[in-house]
Amino acid sequence: MSDEHKFNFSEDENSQITNEMNKEAAVEEKKDAVKKDAQGLFASLKTFLSELLDFREDTDRDATITAIKADIPFKGATAWILVCSIFVASIGLNADSTAVVIGAMLISPLMGPILGVGLSIAINDIDTLKKSLINLATMIVLSLLTAFLFFWLFPLSEDTNELMGRTRPDIRDVLIAFFGGLALIIARTKKGTIASVIFGVAIATALMPPLCTAGYGLAIGNWQFFGGAMYLFTINTIFIALATFLVLKILRFPMLKYANSAKRKRISRVAMGVAIIVMIPAIWTFLTVLNESKINRDYQAFLKAEIEDNRSLWLYDEELDIDAKTMSLYFNGEISDEMVSAFQNAKNESADLKEFELVINANKTRSADRLAESLDRAYADLDRKDNVIDGLQKQIEELQTNISNLNKVIESKNTNQNAVSFSTLSRDAKIKFSDLEYFGYAKMLESKDFINIDTVTVANVRWKVKLADSLVLTKERDLQRWLKNELKVDTVFIKRN
Repeated sequence: MSDEHKFNFSEDENSQITNEMNKEAAVEEKKDAVKKDAQGLFASLKTFLSELLDFREDTDRDATITAIKADIPFKGATAWILVCSIFVASIGLNADSTAVVIGAMLISPLMGPILGVGLSIAINDIDTLKKSLINLATMIVLSLLTAFLFFWLFPLSEDTNELMGRTRPDIRDVLIAFFGGLALIIARTKKGTIASVIFGVAIATALMPPLCTAGYGLAIGNWQFFGGAMYLFTINTIFIALATFLVLKILRFPMLKYANSAKRKRISRVAMGVAIIVMIPAIWTFLTVLNESKINRDYQAFLKAEIEDNRSLWLYDEELDIDAKTMSLYFNGEISDEMVSAFQNAKNESADLKEFELVINANKTRSADRLAESLDRAYADLDRKDNVIDGLQKQIEELQTNISNLNKVIESKNTNQNAVSFSTLSRDAKIKFSDLEYFGYAKMLESKDFINIDTVTVANVRWKVKLADSLVLTKERDLQRWLKNELKVDTVFIKRN
């Protein structure tokens, strides 16, 4: 076969391979461009977030350390400010006034020593730590003593909501103390301290009211109030100091340098030991309060699902004892064994309530039918009592009529025909002069020369205490004229009783 009849496909194949390679190269270029765009976007986002959240460049370390140390000493004006703030907070708790309690928080100087504790641990300053702990202890004792004296001199008639809210801390108090402490120390480290943040943290963390509540517990001898309030104060103190410690470590505040290397190592160990001592209770407190909050949440959900939504049940009291791990429910009426089993199954479905003992207190002798019978008997007894009361009322009215008739007979025997009945006269006097509290009159014999005898009419009266003397004199003149007209006499003497 000649060469003219052969087909040459090499050029077509080469061009096809070239096109495929160009397409792959274009795809790779597009991928690289997308990667570069993504990297640029990520870098831009990273830069934006860094500028937004990074506060290290805006920190004045020397000024922060100086300012915190300046707020630690507790004497003179600071002591009097603390006493005044304790009195204001105690008055607010006594009056159940949230606004007054907030005002006391704003003027309280308790933050200084707490920040000093966190700072001294972070920079290994053992002298500042001693000074902070001594001043904090002094503030606590003075606050408790002031609150104790106030509530001892001005006892409450009943526990107010402001007081009760500081006796049982929960997980929210822990979070408020920690994040409030973070906001406080960040504001203090910023160049140009943000005063509004400091005031807001003073209100949110609420160091002052728990101390006042603890003083109230001491004043009334209620150790549960005292323990709960001091527990809340301890939570706030520990987590504010912990937040201070963490922020200063993140900001890499310079450690205090000591010439003696052995002393530096010893102080470093002490500071680390104190930090561990502070963090362990903080972690334990957080976990404990978190567990209690979860138990209370599941308990309330159990009550709502199993009891509140069941209208056939009458729960009149309930009690959750976390320490004893018991759930006590008090019902009116009979609770069947099937219902008790349903309660047990619902309780066991909750991991937090599974270990609790369910105690059912039901009055099995008071079923719904028997309650209805008891109610019918109560209504019947009330009807009988109403009938007895009606009969007694009629007897009282008859006795009053007889007494009135007897009075008239007695008066008719002791007075002449033209005399006015005393009962009528006294009744009319009370109607005409409503301020009279006592009225009496009599004929009295008198002699001015001890020879001639005259008969005079004397009225004995007593007026309401609220009447002014000038008004009493006016009313007595009116009474005198009225009595002359009623008794048909020329002279009537008014004698005030």
